[in-house]
Amino acid sequence: MNHKREIRKAMLVLLLIVGLAYYFYWGNNAVETTHYTYTNEAIPDNFDGYTVVQVSDLHNKDFHGELIPKIEEADPNIIVVTGDLIDRNRTDLAFAEAFLEEVMTLAPVYFVSGNHEVASGNYPELREIIDQTGVLNLDDASRVLTQDNEQINLLGLADPLTMQLDDVIEEGSESGVIKQTIEEISTDDPERFDLLLSHRPELFDMYEEAGIDLVLTGHAHGGQIRLPFIGGLFAPSQGFFPDYTDGRYVEDETTMILSRGLGNSIFPLRVFNRPELVVITLHTE
Repeated sequence: MNHKREIRKAMLVLLLIVGLAYYFYWGNNAVETTHYTYTNEAIPDNFDGYTVVQVSDLHNKDFHGELIPKIEEADPNIIVVTGDLIDRNRTDLAFAEAFLEEVMTLAPVYFVSGNHEVASGNYPELREIIDQTGVLNLDDASRVLTQDNEQINLLGLADPLTMQLDDVIEEGSESGVIKQTIEEISTDDPERFDLLLSHRPELFDMYEEAGIDLVLTGHAHGGQIRLPFIGGLFAPSQGFFPDYTDGRYVEDETTMILSRGLGNSIFPLRVFNRPELVVITLHTE
């Protein structure tokens, strides 16, 4: 009798272990698509319904054929990569090149760097790959997007790790460099709608001060471990119980959409925090 009871206990423990293993595998590999609708009267009529797919913090993660069909399903006008396409601890430039080549077949692709591109030491090589694949690198740069003679601004910020010491000294601080860069890449039409790509959500106050309409960011990994009623536990550059982990944030006239990202880095596990592909649809009022 005791022997049978022990067998049942062992079976229950085994089932629990298998169940937990499956849950954690699913929770780290099943990509969730999050749709946002963003409305602003500054968006021209010809951009009404314009769709942007955001890929962030991939960290060289292979989703074994699941990610690309989800991007294609969204039928994007453009695809934006908001940093950490590669991982500094396991950089795979061939994987990054293959990914960029594939998404370039779906829509025009725009890229800004994250901290892992810079810290990997391989960013010069990755920049060459970006140019060769036809992806447009928007590090500290801007482009005007046109739909039937109407236009919006697409701006990009390089990760702060790219800053030169001379620039920091000249502007007095890193924040001074960032503010100056936003001013330099902004166009001369203050009425035109601005969409900014940046890796860093913790700079939200600066985006708001610059009067940016919509900002897409990543970096926070959704807080890595998400606790019920609390939210994200830890985010890079913000520490424990961070202010910005995922979702939509609004301050005055500036909206920031923060992706939970797709991959992992130093901490290899997401808990209650599935990988996320973000789809934003623009609408005029």
